[in-house]
Amino acid sequence: MSKKTILNKKNIIKSLFLTDGLSFAEISEQIGKSHSLAMKLVSELVDSGVLVEKGLAPSSGGRRPQTHSLIPDTFFLVAVAMDQFVSRIAILDANRKLVVPVKQMELGLAGNDQALEKITDAINESIQQAPIDKSKILGIGIGMPGFINAAKGANYTFLGDIAGAYIKEKTGYPTFIENDSSTIALAEIKYGQAVNEKNAMILNLSWGIGLGMILDGKLFRGNDGFAGEFSHIPLFKNGKLCSCGKTGCLETETSLSYMIRKAKAEIRSGRATYLTKNNLDETDHEAVARQFIDAAILGDTLVIEIISAVAYNIGRGIAILMHLINPGKIILSGRMAGAGRIWLAPIQQAINEFCIPRLVSNTKIELSQLGHEAEIIGAATLVIENIKHCPMEHILNK
Repeated sequence: MSKKTILNKKNIIKSLFLTDGLSFAEISEQIGKSHSLAMKLVSELVDSGVLVEKGLAPSSGGRRPQTHSLIPDTFFLVAVAMDQFVSRIAILDANRKLVVPVKQMELGLAGNDQALEKITDAINESIQQAPIDKSKILGIGIGMPGFINAAKGANYTFLGDIAGAYIKEKTGYPTFIENDSSTIALAEIKYGQAVNEKNAMILNLSWGIGLGMILDGKLFRGNDGFAGEFSHIPLFKNGKLCSCGKTGCLETETSLSYMIRKAKAEIRSGRATYLTKNNLDETDHEAVARQFIDAAILGDTLVIEIISAVAYNIGRGIAILMHLINPGKIILSGRMAGAGRIWLAPIQQAINEFCIPRLVSNTKIELSQLGHEAEIIGAATLVIENIKHCPMEHILNK
């Protein structure tokens, strides 16, 4: 099989992974090849056990075309979603379905010289325990916080400049890394509220405040891959030291870490709340975050006050970006988006106060429907986006 044929087939697989099924005409358009060549390639992929006829497309007035989709166990993807304290490892099939439950582990990144080794060992363990044909794993996609140079596989903040190469060497699979907020944005532009959006901003509300930017319909990474460091806009003159080493950054009064500290201080002063200081002191960061979000959903006055004040300040930061980017949509995603509509009104209030009205009129603010799973979905898609670098001959030549 020629390299050109393999690449064309990989492009078909990529197109089908991102959809629920395509017709010959749609596949032809997606890969930029003739209808007859698309039919030939699809037929060969069916014979190889990669594709299957899915059924007829919905009627549009004429003859309904036949569609094809990927056979679920054709290949598998390892998706890793990391934040500053918690890492999750998932294995998905060709239809984006979980093969086994997500593995979750507490893994602090800051100042942890063993973090790279630990996450690599956990990935290997998840792969070995999964009841799948290991030769069908195409690669590993990882979303992680920090200054990421995806092309070099480097994380200059936490895991070092050999992060991608190290994981590839120790697992034996192609490994692709991306900033966690950009990974979430990738999921949103492929499957979420950013589909068909030309310009959008996706906020990652978590232990920090990340930003994924979509400009002219494409994920924008900046010159070195460092675009979107929204947390570090110098918005306050509060003298508070940020994790980046500067003072007064947006993160110092908007991150989940800040919100937890604020809640604990209010509890010590005697405020009534569903939360307890002991629960917020837990070393299980996932449990702490869940308790905070659950309290918000229950209508806890203290938590709602904290989130509302944080949302207003985030809105101030968004207002700055709106004057520069003029996005059509702002999507609130990440862990803390699980608190729901509490975020919307104070963010909108700040935007109304600090933005020129004409800039606000056509911008929508929405909550992500992908939820906390957006980063896992984006990490899996990261592999597919790099499918040309993934060996598949053994799968295509069956």
